[in-house]
Amino acid sequence: MAGVLDSVNQRTQLVGQNRLELLLFRLRGRQVYGINVFKVKEVLQCPKLSSIPNSQRVVRGVAHIRGETISIIDLAMSIGLPGVPAEDLPNSFVIITEYNRKTQGFLVGGVDRIVNMNWEDILPPPKGAGRDVYLTAVTKLDDKLIEIIDVEKILAEFSPLREDVNEEILSKNTKDRGGLLPVLVVDDSSVARRQIERCVSAIGLDVITRNDGKQALEFLKEITADGSRASDHLSLVISDVEMPEMDGYTLVTRCKGDPALADLYIMLHTSLSGVFNRAMVEKVGADDFMAKFSPDELAERVMEIIDRQ
Repeated sequence: MAGVLDSVNQRTQLVGQNRLELLLFRLRGRQVYGINVFKVKEVLQCPKLSSIPNSQRVVRGVAHIRGETISIIDLAMSIGLPGVPAEDLPNSFVIITEYNRKTQGFLVGGVDRIVNMNWEDILPPPKGAGRDVYLTAVTKLDDKLIEIIDVEKILAEFSPLREDVNEEILSKNTKDRGGLLPVLVVDDSSVARRQIERCVSAIGLDVITRNDGKQALEFLKEITADGSRASDHLSLVISDVEMPEMDGYTLVTRCKGDPALADLYIMLHTSLSGVFNRAMVEKVGADDFMAKFSPDELAERVMEIIDRQ
């Protein structure tokens, strides 16, 4: 898999076309999983791991990669499956990713290939129990089910982020925003929706949530069906980028192309941080971009946007 991501910068052409590229991999067994290529920094054969005393069971150790010490998380164990046996580590792979401003490696059994797909073919997971709670989406490829894991949920359990807004930030919130229009939060991860809603509510704004771009666009069309503008109903939209059925880029493109929605302020709020190219935001016409997840930064940015209106 060396060099498989060399052309990642060329993939910006997918932006606004509701397309993505998935890196397919396996844990243990025949089930195939996928992760967005834009989340991936590198794929490599499992390096030598150094154990960490008193670490969580899912952390198989740390690896020293290109001058950086990176925690290696057994992805199978983190969703309740048997982990990679110690004797199989040399034949396993590590997917180095960047989520929420942090770099971590996910230990997997094997890496397959990269496929180009349409977000319309990426669907919310079916209702279920067990490990299904760790799925954020599913799709089919060659008549095989591909499961896309909710990595943000795994990381929230493994390394919880602070979700409360700092009291010092709240003390600056002296303006009465009680009568202002609500904020629409769009994210397919229940963990991310909760984090953002808690943050925005802390500064006195009501929150409306939708699970993906398609749901959000339908909602926006509904509230403007009477001839009004979306900005008459909402202060702003905070949207994830990666979402089944319709991604955040496409949502922005569709909104900016509709006169009733065009003046609505849209911030893309995504865990695509280190490998994210700001040119993507400019290409689709989003008003702002912020990497997940800093409650203080998000609260301050939202207050600034509201106060400018």
